[in-house]
Amino acid sequence: MSIIIQSFFREKRRVNLIVSVTKVKISVDLSLAKIYVSIFPSENIKKAIELLQNNKYDIKKKLSLLVKNQLRIVPEIQFFIDDSLDYIEGIETAINKGKNPLKQ
Repeated sequence: MSIIIQSFFREKRRVNLIVSVTKVKISVDLSLAKIYVSIFPSENIKKAIELLQNNKYDIKKKLSLLVKNQLRIVPEIQFFIDDSLDYIEGIETAINKGKNPLKQ
C-alpha cells in the first residue's frame, strides 16, 4: 500500500510531502481495509487525506492489479490519519517543560 500511495502522490506532483502508511487493518472477510497514514508536514494533513479519499477508487484499482492472482476480493479502502507522532511530540514537549504529561 505504501508504494501505491507514494506513487500516487508523485503522479499528482505533490512535493515537500512525506506520506507513510503506519498501519493497515483488514476485516476478517477482506471486505474493508482501514489504512492509517502519517503525513509530514502536518499542516497538509487535511488536503492529503481529502485527495486520498477522493481518489480511493484509482488506488483500489492499482491494488487490484497487484493482488489479482492472490485475492478473490479486493477490499474497499478507507483512509485515516495516524496522529501518533503529534501525540508523542506533545508528550516530549511536556516532559521537557517539567510537566507531568499524565496529569492534565
